[in-house]
Order: sequence, then C-alpha cells, then structure tokens
Amino acid sequence: MIFEGQHIDAIIFDLGGVILNIDYNLPIKAFQKLGNDDFINHFTQLKQTRLFDDYETGKESSEDFVLELQNYVKPGTSNQQIIDAWNSILLDLPEERLFILEKAAENHRIFLLSNTNDIHIQEFNSYLLEEHNLPSLEPFFEQLYLSFEIGLRKPDPRIFEYVLQDAGLEPSSTLFIDDSIQHIQAARELGILTHHLVGQTIVELLDDKL
Repeated sequence: MIFEGQHIDAIIFDLGGVILNIDYNLPIKAFQKLGNDDFINHFTQLKQTRLFDDYETGKESSEDFVLELQNYVKPGTSNQQIIDAWNSILLDLPEERLFILEKAAENHRIFLLSNTNDIHIQEFNSYLLEEHNLPSLEPFFEQLYLSFEIGLRKPDPRIFEYVLQDAGLEPSSTLFIDDSIQHIQAARELGILTHHLVGQTIVELLDDKL
C-alpha cells in the first residue's frame, strides 16, 4: 500500500475509536447517575488521573480498581453498577471493519495497540462472541499489544518503541492509526507514519488504498 507517498509494510491499529465505536461521554453520564459529578475531571480522551493510568498499565487489579471507584460514588452502589458504568464507553463494531482488517492483512502485517484494561477487554470479547461469533480479535492480527498486559500506555514513547522492537518494524514503513492526537504526536516523533482518524472510518480511509 502507498500512503501519502510512502510504501507501507505494516499497519498498527488503535482499538477504541478506530475499530470499535466508543463514547467517552457515556461513562461520565453513568457515573453522574451513581452520584459522581466530578468524573470528567478524572477520565477523558485527552487525560486521566493516576487510578486509571495504574489500571490500564496493570499496576492495579480489577478488584482494587472497582473498590477504589467505590470512593467516587454514593453509598450502596454495587460493584456491578460500577462495572456497568465503566463499560458504558463501549459501543459497537460494524462488520465492515472486520472485513477491512481481513483485506489489510492480505498484503500487510497488521497489529493492534490499545490503551485498555481487563474489564473492558472481557466485556468487548463477550460482545464479539454474541454479535460476531468471535472469541476475540486475535485471529485478525499478527499480535495484540494491550497496555494493561505490557505495563505501558500511549502516549508514552516507550510503548511504541516496544512494539517496533518486538515486531521488528521499520518506523518509516509502518502506519499507525489512532483517534487521539496525543498518541499520534508521540508516534510521529519516533518516525512512524501516522493518521489521526477524525470524521471518517477505517473503511473510508483504507478501502481504496489496500
């Protein structure tokens, strides 16, 4: 594939906002219903506080994460209500995006790089099984790089360096697609080709280029 005049051997896809539709406003609203009007100051697309960083880099277990979130909500809130509010960010994955991943893999090495956590991945995999009869996205990618398993998260440049080294990728022939500008900027500084996905889908971006 030729992208902006460059030959592409590998494509690194973000998950939320690129492959999976998400909505950062929904957990803010869900936690408001649970008695927390301050959630937006702790978790947004651009930044988040230590608790969420620690959870998405595997420093905090799911049990401890939910227990700590109990401090953010009104007394009597169940752990399941907290989990449901946290998972409300996850929406749907249109089937044509799975087709474009299959098409991309025909002539490219493709990878997934996601800031995520165990609760979201469990919920997402349950959705995949129910809606697409897939246990996970593993069959579509050469490797899944998940922040809570690696111990690093975007935009830390070390996570991009880890992926490049682990997969044996050349930055100049690797395309990284993400919906968060701070992640795009970090990857670009390492010489990785990037596309900030805004106002279009990966199908619209890639279909006529693969």
